[in-house]
This record gives sequence, structure tokens and C-alpha cells, in this order.
Amino acid sequence: MAVAGFSPDKLDVTVQENVLLIKGKAQKEEEKKNGGYLHRGIARRGFERRFSLADHMKVTSANLDNGMLHVDLVQEVPEAAKPRTIKIGTSAEPRPQVTEQKAA
Repeated sequence: MAVAGFSPDKLDVTVQENVLLIKGKAQKEEEKKNGGYLHRGIARRGFERRFSLADHMKVTSANLDNGMLHVDLVQEVPEAAKPRTIKIGTSAEPRPQVTEQKAA
């Protein structure tokens, strides 16, 4: 995500209930030095951006490099949610017998 003009202390990255929230805090107005401005960048105003994360997604880190915010995500699927293969038998193989025990 492009966040040119924002320093790491002006950015907040939060994850709550499968929502990644990135906030940029507004920059304070600086006093005019040696005249007026020729151009003012967009980094003077605050912003908030929300991203919906899929199930089992975890945010591992966030890095700011040359005005680009990189957020690293990892998908961690629990063992119980992973697909499993069921062996298909043939009619030549005997099926295991299930017996019920009656309580006396």
C-alpha cells in the first residue's frame, strides 16, 4: 500500500475479527518557510483503509520501505479443517464387523 509521506509513528496497523485496519494520522501544519507552497502532497490528511481477511489468515509483520507499506500474511489452516483422503475399498475385501454391546 502506498503511504508516501507517512512515517511509521504516524501509521497504525490493527487486526481484529478477520479485518485488517490501516490508519494514517493527519500531519500537522508546518509554518511557512521562505514563502508559500508550490505543491502539497496528499500525506497531510488522515486516512483509514479496511481489508476483509479470509478465515485462518494471520498477519505476521508490517514493514515501511520507501513510502510503501508491506503487510505479510500467512494462511494457517488447522489440521481439523484440512481435507483428508478416504480409502475406497472393493467388494472383495471384507468389511469390519461392528458389534453392539448391550448393557446388562
